[in-house]
Amino acid sequence: MLETITADTRAVLLKHIEENPGIRYRELLRLTNLVNGVLTYHLSALERADAIKVDRGSRMTRYYPLSIPDNESSILKFVRHEPVRQIVHFILESDMCTFNEIVNHVQKAPSTVSSHLKRLREANIISVRYGEYQLYKLIDKELVAEVLSKYKASFVDKVVDNYIDMVEEL
Repeated sequence: MLETITADTRAVLLKHIEENPGIRYRELLRLTNLVNGVLTYHLSALERADAIKVDRGSRMTRYYPLSIPDNESSILKFVRHEPVRQIVHFILESDMCTFNEIVNHVQKAPSTVSSHLKRLREANIISVRYGEYQLYKLIDKELVAEVLSKYKASFVDKVVDNYIDMVEEL
C-alpha cells in the first residue's frame, strides 16, 4: 500500500514538472498540497534516481524533466518570470534596443529592468554594445524564439509573478 502511495506521489510530481519545466519548489508545494518534508523527500528520491534535473540557484531551486536540454533550461529559468519574459520578447522583436526603450515597454522601474538585464547578460542570453547608447541584443535569437514558443507561461507562473510584483512594489 505504501509503495503505491509513494509511486503515485512521484508520478504526480513528475507530471507537474513535465507540464511546468523550471517549476519552483513553492509552486510544487502549492500544486500538490504535500507537507514540506514529504515533498522534499520525494523530490530528493526523484533526483537520486536521475528522474529529474535540479537547478539550485542562490535564491531558488527549479525542477526540470530530463527531456529539457541544458541550453533551453538556462533560458527557461529566466522567461518563467513575466517581466523578464517581456524584456526578452521585446528584445527579440526589436533585434536591438536601448535601455529606455525596454523600460518604456515593460513599464517597470528602471532599477528593476537594470537588475533583470544584468542577470540576463551574466547568463549570456543577451549582449550589450556600448556606444552613445547601450544597445541590448539576444546572443542566440533562434534558441530564445524556440524556447518562448515551445514553453508557454502556465497559470502557476502568473500567480507567482503577481506575488513577486507586489513585493517589488513595496
